[in-house]
Amino acid sequence: MRAILDEGAADQVIVVDNGSSDDSVAVLRRALPDATVIARGTNGGFAAGVNTGIRHADADVVVLLNNDASPAPGFVAALRDHLLRAAPDVAAVTGRIVLAGRWSRLPSDTTPAPGQRVLRDHDGDLWTPSEDGEVRLNSTGVLVDRDGNGKDRDWFAPADRIADRDVFGFSGGASALRRAALDDVGLLDESLFMYYEDTELSWRLRRRGWRVEYAADAVVEHDHSASSGVQSDLFVSRNTRNRLVVALWHAPWSTVVHAAVRTLGRGLRLLAAPGTRREARLVLAALADVAGHLPAHLAHRVRRSRVASVPRSAVDPDA
Repeated sequence: MRAILDEGAADQVIVVDNGSSDDSVAVLRRALPDATVIARGTNGGFAAGVNTGIRHADADVVVLLNNDASPAPGFVAALRDHLLRAAPDVAAVTGRIVLAGRWSRLPSDTTPAPGQRVLRDHDGDLWTPSEDGEVRLNSTGVLVDRDGNGKDRDWFAPADRIADRDVFGFSGGASALRRAALDDVGLLDESLFMYYEDTELSWRLRRRGWRVEYAADAVVEHDHSASSGVQSDLFVSRNTRNRLVVALWHAPWSTVVHAAVRTLGRGLRLLAAPGTRREARLVLAALADVAGHLPAHLAHRVRRSRVASVPRSAVDPDA
């Protein structure tokens, strides 16, 4: 399920149910009598759900909100007002996403208990939910490293971290998009199904001369990966595949090579280690899928380059 908040001349809330098999649609319509509830017959993934909502919206600014995110008061107004005040080349404004609950860092010599929920920060440290822990950030925007990995800026940073206004990309879970920018570059790419759709759209925006900004006062609390889980087959497979695909479509060749080599190395290491062969098969299958469709991906890269107005070398996705 995906919620889309649309701010036009009159406030409008659009909720897209992405192929639920239970009574979610009926519950939504009872709970939100003033909202437009759109029921999709099948689950087309994140991009399809969001695009359905955007197509039903009629406004200059569209605000996106994940189904596992809880907005703080004033969230929509903060994003909308920031974008309306911003320079005309600002295509999107991304919010301050705070991780739900409190978290404590595990000692480096500690092995998580079976079934214990843990998340890893950018430095490799493990964190676990804890009542006496700290509030930590999930994202202040999206970056892409030299290996093609899309990552949340300020992932697990202290909640009061002050971040730069300019950022490479927006988070699809809590952001505002300018309609004129979407009309210029198109909507989210539905072939990705889920993961990296916001990163891919950020690449397209950047290569057409658009910018993304961060609004610290637009706050949501996010239950990270509540829908699929970071160790699920779906997450591992789609995340690996889409990282490679987006790099092939948009990144410099050095990044594409790094991404492919690192993915192959990861798959082989997992294959050799005890207890990780399932994950290894998923990683290597994703790599094989991308290789098997390489001509189509290269053709897509060429098409994107033809409509771009900014060279790849002028875009710094890790800044």
